[in-house]
Amino acid sequence: MKKIPSFTVDHIHLLRGIYVSRQDEVGGEIVTTFDIRMKEPNREPALGPAAIHTIEHLAATFLRNHPTWADKIIYWGPMGCLTGNYLVVKGDLTSRDIAPLVTETFRFIAGFEGDIPGASPHDCGNYLMMNLPMARWEAAKYLHEVLEQLTDANLEYPK
Repeated sequence: MKKIPSFTVDHIHLLRGIYVSRQDEVGGEIVTTFDIRMKEPNREPALGPAAIHTIEHLAATFLRNHPTWADKIIYWGPMGCLTGNYLVVKGDLTSRDIAPLVTETFRFIAGFEGDIPGASPHDCGNYLMMNLPMARWEAAKYLHEVLEQLTDANLEYPK
């Protein structure tokens, strides 16, 4: 059976950061999937389900309304392991290309106040599973500890 590429990443040495998970050609265009890793796998507690669900709603709303990037955003969603998110974007892009957008996104989440977009029984399949204070805390932690101090180790998968 063919091994899934994301299962070949060295999760023992993987740091928090922004990584190119894969690139695919779709309809003659390159699509880049980014690993937005908020937690060190198997070394830090995973994100709480309500926090990452709230981050999903806020990030997806922010990205799909971004004045420059909206037309290139395909998807934002949580990883099953709850250590980060996937961001899928049109274009042949690097982690460095997308870092300013990810930083802007997490700055938005860390400072968000008000009603969470899409958090209603009409718009969401589990609208009660939200935790804005924890989402803001996790976003600020990632922003200040990782995004504002990016190094190559946070932008390239471990070898």
